[in-house]
Formats: sequence, C-alpha cells, structure tokens
Amino acid sequence: MTPLAEIIVQRIRATGPITLADYMELCLLHPRYGYYATRDPFGQAGDFTTAPEISQIFGELCGLSLAQAWMDQGRPAPFTLAEPGPGRGTLMADMLRAMRAVPGMAEAADVMLIEASAHLRGLQREKLGNVRHLDGIEELPDSSLFLMANEFLDALPIRQFQRVEEGWAERVVGLDKDGLRMGLAPPVDLPRAGRIGDIVEDCPAAVAVTGAIARRIAAHGGAAIIVDYGGWNGYGDTFQALRAHAPEDPLAHPGEADLTAHVDFAPLAAAAIRAGAEVSRPLHQGDWLLSLGAEARARRLAEAGDEGAMDALRRLTSRDEMGHLFKAMAIWPKGAPPVPGFDALRHHADDA
Repeated sequence: MTPLAEIIVQRIRATGPITLADYMELCLLHPRYGYYATRDPFGQAGDFTTAPEISQIFGELCGLSLAQAWMDQGRPAPFTLAEPGPGRGTLMADMLRAMRAVPGMAEAADVMLIEASAHLRGLQREKLGNVRHLDGIEELPDSSLFLMANEFLDALPIRQFQRVEEGWAERVVGLDKDGLRMGLAPPVDLPRAGRIGDIVEDCPAAVAVTGAIARRIAAHGGAAIIVDYGGWNGYGDTFQALRAHAPEDPLAHPGEADLTAHVDFAPLAAAAIRAGAEVSRPLHQGDWLLSLGAEARARRLAEAGDEGAMDALRRLTSRDEMGHLFKAMAIWPKGAPPVPGFDALRHHADDA
C-alpha cells in the first residue's frame, strides 16, 4: 500500500466513502505524496508523452495560430500569454519561439503559467527562466488574454453517476477487506436520460475554468485554444490511470499513477457561450494541425536533418494515433475573426 493509500484509507474509515473528485484531487495534488508533487511524469522515462514532447511542430503551430489571432485583433499590447498545466514548459517555449517571428508580439507578452505543483514549477523555470506562476485561472489579470491549454482539463477532478432503477447513484471510493474499491452512494435525480447501467461523468471544474477564460476574452479580447482527448455529450466510464505508459486500475497505486478522464466538450462550449464569447466546434487534432501547415513544417524539419519529423507528424495527426482521439476547440470575442483553423460552433451545430 502506498503512503497516500494509507491516508485515503484512514479518511474513509473516519468519514465514509469519498467521491471520485476527492480521490483524484488527493492522488494528483496531495502536497507530499501527490502524483504531480513528486515526479516528472513526462516522456519515455515518465508515464505519458504529450504532443509538445513529441515534436516542436505542435507548439510552433499553436503559437502561430495565437499570433494570427493577436494580429487580427489589432496587436494589443501588453497582453497576457497564459498556459494552465504547462508540464515542463516545452509548449510555452515552442510557442514563444514561433511568436518571436511576429514583430512586437513576444515583447508585448506577459507570460503567466498556472501550475499547482511546486516540483513542476521548478522544471518550468529551468526551461523558461523566471516566469510568473499563478495558482489558478481566477488570478489571471483583467486584460487581453491569449491562452493555450493542452491536456489540462482531462486531469481535473470528475464525478461519476451510474443509472440504477431509482435514479442516478454517484460512484464513490470506499473500502472492502482488500482495500480501496468502487461503490455507489444513494440515488439522486439528474436531468439526464439513460438506461440501467449507463455511466455519465461531470467535471464542474472544467466548466468553471472554461467559463472564467471565456469571460475574460469576451470582456478584454484575446483567444484560447483548448486541446484534449474526449468528445461531445459522451456517456461511459472514461476514468483511467496510466503508469509507465501502460493502463492500470486507478485504485491500485494512489499517488503513483496519472489519473485522467475524457473531456466532454459540450458543456465547455455552453459555458463559453454563456460567458458571451464565440466558440468553435471541436475539431480532430490531426485535421486542425494539417490545416495549419503541419505537413509542410515536418518536411522542412526533415530536410534540415530532423530524422524523426515525419514520424512525429504521423503520431500527431494520424487517426490511429493522436489525430482523432484528441480534439481542439477555440474561444474568441464576438465580432473578431475566428482563431486560425476554426470557425464558429453556430455554423456547424450538427457536426459537433
């Protein structure tokens, strides 16, 4: 049993079963034993590999997409350039390098990283220098905001509900003689249709974060690009753990595995619209990157001696790799041109 598992067991014995949201928050962010507090989880030596770690192509195209949105909105200066959950800082470094090709943009950017892990903050400073760190989205200033979020929302705590005869019962983490186990709380009423056994997931934190981002953009200008794996109005149990690049039981090693769930983009889009912003339909990551010129960039890198550039392009864009599982969605102010590669959700409601 891991040290964090012992803490969780003691809490359940004292106060009863806990929600998946509480379990995820403890496993990922416990100040001493939490997953992100104790390790560098990225790359081959870690537990998973994100798009920026596969190739600079991803970050460069994200940066150039935001750069075009910045120019389309009149080059506001200064402006906030933000990234929640910035990992090692690789994505921000690649975006800034691309933005330096746009006269005046990098100099006008006030870079802010939203990071809860003290360990990862140290890695980010090694990569980017003495950047400004924030604890949450709510600390972002009321100014023009250009934001990139890659694989951030999937790690936010979720709640799960399972359809039973009497309604929807929340899935909780409790105990049996062998340790942690999943169980069901008493049923409640939810405004969702479903058949017996169906599971739905709710991530209030993701909706709140998206709404806060969209409100700033609607009021002060800017743009946000959100990339994550997931879908639209999905059903099913997507709660998962990854350890050493392999899936495992999410209850097996608390604090030593990455815990995530698929992102439901439908409530995020609704939150952005309620906030007064324009929002795109979710696009397949592969389609979006290819529309921005990913193939041409990969070929130039290959011609310059990057032997892995074309393989990286395949991993980022192929439907059998990250190309279809991962989706990209953009937010921008009403009346402004769409973020490059996107168009407004209202024009494609049937395709979302």
